[in-house]
Amino acid sequence: MTTTPLFSGFDGLMTLSRREGVDIRPTLLRVLTDLYVQASKHTTDEERQFVELTSRLIDEVDDATRAAVRARLAVYPHTPLEILHKLRLRPAYPDHPVPLPREIPAPKPESSPPKPSTDAQLRLAAGLSMQPQDAAEISDMFFGASSSDRVSILHSLDSTPLKASPRIPEARARRAIETLEMAAFASDLENFTIEIGETLILPARIAADVVDDAGGEPLACAAKALGMPSEVFQRVLLFLKPEVGASVQTVYRLSRLYDDLSERSALIMLAAWRGSVLAVARAKYRPGLYDDERSRARPASSHARPTQDSGSVVRTGTQGWRR
Repeated sequence: MTTTPLFSGFDGLMTLSRREGVDIRPTLLRVLTDLYVQASKHTTDEERQFVELTSRLIDEVDDATRAAVRARLAVYPHTPLEILHKLRLRPAYPDHPVPLPREIPAPKPESSPPKPSTDAQLRLAAGLSMQPQDAAEISDMFFGASSSDRVSILHSLDSTPLKASPRIPEARARRAIETLEMAAFASDLENFTIEIGETLILPARIAADVVDDAGGEPLACAAKALGMPSEVFQRVLLFLKPEVGASVQTVYRLSRLYDDLSERSALIMLAAWRGSVLAVARAKYRPGLYDDERSRARPASSHARPTQDSGSVVRTGTQGWRR
């Protein structure tokens, strides 16, 4: 069956859904429904394909998924009649579609004074070499930035002469990608994080920050540094975290970012993560100052050591001598 551009990229998922032991039909139905209701109008081919796909999936999913899809389509004004009947829904006014609400204007951004650039930002703009302290600042700046600022940082890294980390060996990366995909299918965050840390040579703290980040941009960098194919990355997004896989906007936003992200930017960010660990280690194990031992030495006691009693003889007058 040919697919229209609206549902492109789902052929592989439909094939995967037929494999034994992997049930992605609930996720597919939710994604297809969310994607369909995002558009205000549909062509005849798009409506026909939506009816064909969802009619089969509605009968094969659990009650919770069916109820969620039913709630989304009940308020959508252009739900096909066949799907309405299948879900036992009836349009309130068949001849008068439900009017869409007016779009709420976005609030105007508050003008704030520009923040002074940090040393890491100045080095990034000037194209200087990345020192451990700079790597730590770049890593902190990336994790603390918004989604749009993270995209700008990643695009700017591609044009800087900063030294990138070497590529992961192909055989090792291939094994890691297979392990990560299987862990994502099982929603096994613990083993997924361990594999990311071991393959990219990252400590457990950084690996956890990469995987647990709510925005998903660090995970895209890690996957790009491994050379993970785009379709595999999309499957990881769908299954690793339920809250991410259920959001069509998040999945497509990160998929577009992954396709636009260059390997060099990802490897430079990987070098920043590794360098930030070195900066923390240097701060923890700093060399002692020349007078540290003197200042820590125990001061000598000012009390004189008591002398041993020599048994002196005392004269007692008329009573004679007494010890």
